[in-house]
This record gives sequence, structure tokens and C-alpha cells, in this order.
Amino acid sequence: MSNVLVICGSLRKGSYNAALARALPALAPEGMHLTDAPRVDTMPHYNYDDQAATGFPPSVTAFADAIRAADGVIIVSPEYNWTIPGTLKNAIDWVSRMKEQPFKDKPVALQSASGALLGGSRMQYHLRQCLISIDALIFGRPEVIVTFAPQKFDEATLELKDQATLDMIKLQLAAFAKFIERVGGK
Repeated sequence: MSNVLVICGSLRKGSYNAALARALPALAPEGMHLTDAPRVDTMPHYNYDDQAATGFPPSVTAFADAIRAADGVIIVSPEYNWTIPGTLKNAIDWVSRMKEQPFKDKPVALQSASGALLGGSRMQYHLRQCLISIDALIFGRPEVIVTFAPQKFDEATLELKDQATLDMIKLQLAAFAKFIERVGGK
């Protein structure tokens, strides 16, 4: 049994990435339990002076504790201006300052969805760099990069309906479960 935390980097109600994250539990292999992470928009902008003066805000501590408690993490995020959305980067910046680094040796898989041709792949590239710098164990393949998202999600319900995408997600989740087992999770 692996407990996997799902971090969503999108805040928008009609987000394809949030819809992708919501689809994961039904596609997970037996023995993989998925839990939503605390929202990334609850943390103040990172400022070392604030950290030095008052310590880590409760929202940051809750986020870090959720990461630490998980065997693995899946980050599902859009791409903003060819990179990581600011709120997600801010959350990572906060926890990167902790002495007991929550991402250290934590298996992490990435997913993204976009209405465009590259499907958020540039964000994934930058997020990999960011996470490697804090010693996360990045899962490689198969990748989940959902291109032309409006064609793959139901317009009214945002339910993921594209069978090839559903199959790729199932493959990634099954392989990620094995990766977590191999590298030891917590």
C-alpha cells in the first residue's frame, strides 16, 4: 500500500489540471491511496525576513507535514508563461527552507494539461530542475503531458474522456507505484 499526496498547481475552478488531479483516484492501481494536498495558495509570499521573525506559517507546516507523511507525491500543474505557476513555486520555496526537507528522497511524479501543443512540458522541465535542487527523487517515464486538453475533457463536467490519455495515466500510476516501492518512499 502506498500513500500518495496529490499537489495541484492550479487555482482556477475550470482548470483542466484540477480535473486531471480529480481523475487520478479512479485510475490508480490497487494499493495506491491518493490524498489531496493542502492548497498551495494559502501561504504568504516567501520572505526570509518574515521566516526569521515569526517562523513558518501554519499553512506551510501543514503542507510540509503532508509531504513528509506521504510515500510519494504527484504534482499536477499548468504551465504559466512557459514555467511553474507562482503559487506552486512559492509553496516549494517555503518548504525548501526547512531543516528537515520534506521533498528529500521523496518520489515525485509530474503531470500537466494544456490547451496547447506542448501540454505543459516546459513547466515540467523547470519543475524537475527545481525539485532536483531539493533532493526529490523524480520519476521519469511514462510522462503524462495532456495536449489539446479541451478536446480530451468533457466541456460541461470536465471529466477526462480521452481513452488514450486515461490509458497513459494508468501506465504512469502503475509504474510510479513500482518506483515508490523500489526507492523506499518515506
